Amino acid sequence: MFLGSAFVQAYSLPQSIERGKEVYTTFCQNCHMENGQGIAGTNPPLAKSDYLKHPVNDLILLVLKGQVGKVKVNGVTYDTPMLPLDYMTDEQIADALNYAKNSWGNKSAIAIIPAQVKKMRN
Repeated sequence: MFLGSAFVQAYSLPQSIERGKEVYTTFCQNCHMENGQGIAGTNPPLAKSDYLKHPVNDLILLVLKGQVGKVKVNGVTYDTPMLPLDYMTDEQIADALNYAKNSWGNKSAIAIIPAQVKKMRN
């Protein structure tokens, strides 16, 4: 008997992280390197990055809109622009962020979901 309740499948963080590795390799690795260490003096690291502890909406906007101006990561200032990656899908952005937030010494149990990206995009 159907009582009008909808079945909602939980978002799988492990699956998102797995997909995110491929997205990261395609769109992010050229600047932030395979090991997430970035390029000294040019592109900030994502490995053990204090910047990834910023509010989720800030991280989503960073990917969607890019970054111009100085940013401090792990106590080091960087001033290389990051181009917007708004051509990526909502799922790709969520997956790439989940991968970065759970790789190279970073750990986050809270998944970023595509609906959050969509909300920030609009």
